[in-house]
This record gives sequence, structure tokens and C-alpha cells, in this order.
Amino acid sequence: MEVRPFGLWPSPLSPDDLAASKRFRDLAWDSDGRTLVWLENRGPQGVLVCQQPGTAARDLTTALSVRARVGYGGGDFAVDRGQVYFAESSGRLYRQPLASGTAQPITPQFGYASSPTPSPSGHHIVYVHNDEDRDCLAITDGCGWPQMLVTGADFYMQPAWHPRGDRLAWIEWDHPQMPWDGTRLVLGQLSRRRNGLPHLRTKEILAGDLDTAVTQPTFSPDGRYLVYTSDQSGYSNLWCHDLSSGESSSLTSGTYDIAGPAWIQGMRVFSFSRDGRYLYFIRSEESQRRAARLTLATGAITEVLQLAEYTHIEQLTAAPRGNGLACIAAASAIPSRIVTCTPAQSQVRAHSATESLSSADLSTPESITWEAENSTSVHGLYYPPTNSRFCGRGRPPLIVMIHGGPTSSVETGFEAKNQYFASRGWSVLDLNYRGSTGHGREYMKALRSNWGVLDAEDAVGGAQHLIDIGLADPNRLVIMGGSAGGYTVLRTLTIRPGFFCAGICLYGISNLFTLAADTHKFEAHYLDSLLGPLPEAAHIYRERSPIYSIDKLIDPIAIFQGQEDNVVPPAQAEEIVASLRRRNIPHEYHSYEGEGHGWRKSETIQAFYKACEAFLHQHVLFA
Repeated sequence: MEVRPFGLWPSPLSPDDLAASKRFRDLAWDSDGRTLVWLENRGPQGVLVCQQPGTAARDLTTALSVRARVGYGGGDFAVDRGQVYFAESSGRLYRQPLASGTAQPITPQFGYASSPTPSPSGHHIVYVHNDEDRDCLAITDGCGWPQMLVTGADFYMQPAWHPRGDRLAWIEWDHPQMPWDGTRLVLGQLSRRRNGLPHLRTKEILAGDLDTAVTQPTFSPDGRYLVYTSDQSGYSNLWCHDLSSGESSSLTSGTYDIAGPAWIQGMRVFSFSRDGRYLYFIRSEESQRRAARLTLATGAITEVLQLAEYTHIEQLTAAPRGNGLACIAAASAIPSRIVTCTPAQSQVRAHSATESLSSADLSTPESITWEAENSTSVHGLYYPPTNSRFCGRGRPPLIVMIHGGPTSSVETGFEAKNQYFASRGWSVLDLNYRGSTGHGREYMKALRSNWGVLDAEDAVGGAQHLIDIGLADPNRLVIMGGSAGGYTVLRTLTIRPGFFCAGICLYGISNLFTLAADTHKFEAHYLDSLLGPLPEAAHIYRERSPIYSIDKLIDPIAIFQGQEDNVVPPAQAEEIVASLRRRNIPHEYHSYEGEGHGWRKSETIQAFYKACEAFLHQHVLFA
């Protein structure tokens, strides 16, 4: 093995490889239990792919881009009886036969639609609709004008039909709550007008409140029970509501989280087996998301062995016929795959990347913890520098990665950016700072009123922990993050100048007042819990906005921004850049035309990684 300086190892993982990868967003079985449909992001376009029994996979939508745009998206499509219903990026719902034929619109071009949910009879579609500041559940028969079915709440998600078609369950919540703060599970009774669409007759709240997050209402196949997730115990577990007795009880009681934060529509973490005997679900433990099976008769929980090689499972779904399971699956050395399995075997239906890299060239993350000043354990994933052909001497340079949200988490799936740097000889700490999910409700709530404090403390504390145990060079530390993570980059560099020798900020927040005034409806009151309501907390917004202490930022920084970012507009970055330019602080500013809040174009992804590497060489490795 050749000795070369850390950070300068030639890597088999190139920017072109990252740009060429696809992203899987969701998947669904058709009613036959054998036909599978999934959604791939190919650059900025969302493409539905169908694989029917005995045939090769084929693209369904090439002229249209499948992408729901309610909030941050999700809930893009549904499949039923040989038809796929999907939201197109313009906002309309379409219907297309799986066998042959073209897509036809079933709703007018008015606002945005998400989560199309066919009724058991197939005659109606309920969906989430958003138009400017008004959200509702709407219903259509695919022919006439849609009608509003449920109104009154600020937000809706996850509508679910009872097998008889006479009841509907859904999740709703109001400002200033976010869906991980507190939501309501509502059950509605439907009536059908003669020659008309069903309408809502009565409704009742079954679970949830201002401080309890409930998600994913799902009726059992026989219609006797309504299962959902709730974090009322402190962890997100499975709960069951008996529709006859009206009683609710917990099905699981583990100190792990099943549901994650509902940043998008259509998130799915459990599924009934066809016969209703089992619940297949995903649980988060030690930053892994693994599949398990709950036997309802006994309460026994077992691992789904056919998926044991994967440490990150998403969108798990059981076939409506037969005994098949399908999911999006990955591991630290396995890029995302579309995987199906039966008790006898598993099968890979699609790959997101070439998978040509040897596992010897990919870093295996280690789950680590350390204590903050108040003795609270803080969590992260450490990626050691890894390359089959090279090694280094001494301590490696370290990149501390800060996830967005901030109510989110990092887990042991295939993290391309971490592998990109680790295979070049960087060590990487993927930080689950206090406020992250996957470690219980109290850990998540720690960031309330403390954003810009605890996340910055934990970024420094995580780096110091790795220095103390000999895994990081104290003179070559980098902090990197996007969106809310970009805010933490800017905030940390202003309150601890000189600790990190460089920062990389992607579409980061610099002015919290501007964010509160300009952000979209979904996050309009998010800062109420993270900082406090305005105008009462104005002094906190000013104290924690990096733009008001920007003169303290003295470390080299690279700032990356999409010109069409509606979440964190370019003005946030340009204010920072103006100060850096005025004070002659070493910096780079890369603004990408046609990009929003994240990179979709392959040429942008290529340019971004090349620019990052050149910046780190100049300001860290050769400084």
C-alpha cells in the first residue's frame, strides 16, 4: 500500500460518478401484487418505471416530470388496477395505464396536488391540494371538476380509505406546529350524494395533540383496526385503534423510533401483510434503519432476514397479493437499490449507481457518542479515510458534516459525499447534533429555543472528541453543511473563529429575520419553536443571525447557491459574500443558474465537487 498525504489520494469515485447516479424516491405494487412501479430522479426530471411479471423494466413517463410540489414534495404517485396516478411538476394529477397508452390529466392546472389515493372501488381519488396559503383534502372522479372534501386545518397529509370506502382517515395539523411537533389523526365518515362525489358527514379526532406527533394512518385489510405511529411514549412506536370498541393501544414499546420527521408527503414506515397477520415496519437504532416483522397475534418482533444486508430501508411496502415485500434499500457500501423479497429469496430490481467500486475503497461508518458540557450524549457517524491503494501517516484532516432541517438525521445509508471525501483520505464526522431525530423525542426537542447554540456546540464538540482520541488533525478541520446545516456552518465560524480552518456553506441561512419573512408556508412558523415568536424574540434572531456578526468570520469559506432557491433566496448568500469581499477574507462564491434548494443537474454536481476539492486543497491541505 502506497503512502501518500491524507486528502490527496486518487479516488475511484469521481464527480462524474456522483452526477450520473439516480435517486429513488418511492415505489408501489399494483393490485396484482406482482407489478412494481417506482420513481427515479434523473437530474431534474422524475421518471416512473414499471416492471410487470416476466418483462424488463421500462419507463412510463418521459415527456412529463413526475414531481409533487406540496411543501417539500413527496406523495408523487399511486398505483391501482393497472393504472398509475401521479402528480406532475406543473401541479396537475394525471392517470396513465401501465400496459399501454399515454397520460391524461384528471385535475385542472390549479395549485398543486400530492398523495393521490384511489378509493377501494377505484371510482374516486382523494388527494392533498395546495393553492397559495390554502390546503385541503380534495376528491375527484377523474372526469368532472374536483371538490374540496376536508378543510379547516393548515396542513394535511396521508389520506387513507377504509376497505369499505365509507370512511377516510388522515393526518392534519396547524401553525405554529411542525408535523414532528404535534399532529392529529382524524377519522371521517363519508356520504355519497346521488349523482355526485362523496362528502364528509362527520369526523372525530382519534389520536395526537399539540405535543404528540402521529403519522401514517393505515386500515387493516379486514377493516377492523386503524394502525398509526405515535411518539407519545417518548419514542415513535406503532399504535392500534379498534374501530369497534374505540380503544387504542400500543403495539410496540421499544426505545427506538419508527417514524421520522415528516418533511415530505407520502412517507411510509410500515405495511400490513396481505392477510393482516403481520406488520412489517422500519425502526431506527444506532443510526441504522432496518426492517422488522411484528406478529400481531403474539407481539413477537423478528428481523426481516432477507433484507439483513441493508442498514437503511425506506418506503417499505407489502404486496396486496402474495407474500412479497418491496423497499428502497442501501448500506454504507451499497448505493440505493429497488429490492423485493419473499420468505424464500430477495431480488434487486434496479440500481441507482454502477456499483463498480470495491468495498475496500468505501468507508464503513462507526457510530460514536461523546458527552456535551451538560453530560448529554451526542451522536454521530465517523467515516475513517479508506482507499485500497493508499494510506497516510499521522492524523487525517477532518470534515464535520452538518445535516439540514435542522429537524432531521444522518444514517448509515450510502452517503456519496462522505465516500467521495473519505476515499481521498479525509476523515468525516456526520453529526447528529442535539435536535436530530432517531434518538427519541427528548433528544429532538433539545434544539427548541437553542438553534444556533447546541448545533454549533456539538459541531465543535464532535471535532474536539475526534482530536482527543487521535482520529483528527487539529490543524486541518473543516465544517460543511447545506440549508439549516449551512446556517450552522456560518454560525459556528462566527462564534468560534479559528477553530475550523475552513468552511463550506451550501445555500445557508445568514439572516433569520429574512428567513422568517420570506420562507414558504410549510416553515412559516418553524422558527417559533427553534428561536421564539416574533417580535418578542427579535433580540434572539439578531444575536444568532450570522449576518449581524459577520465581521467575526475570518476563516476561508466557499459558498454555493442556487439562483432559483425559493427556500433560502440568493440574497442570503450575497449579503455574506459582500462582507467577505469588503474585508478581503479568502472566499469563493459559486452561484448555479437553474438550480434551487439543492442540486439536480449533473453538470452542477460535477462542478460542485470539483470546486470543493480545489478549495480544500488551497485552504486546508496546502495552507
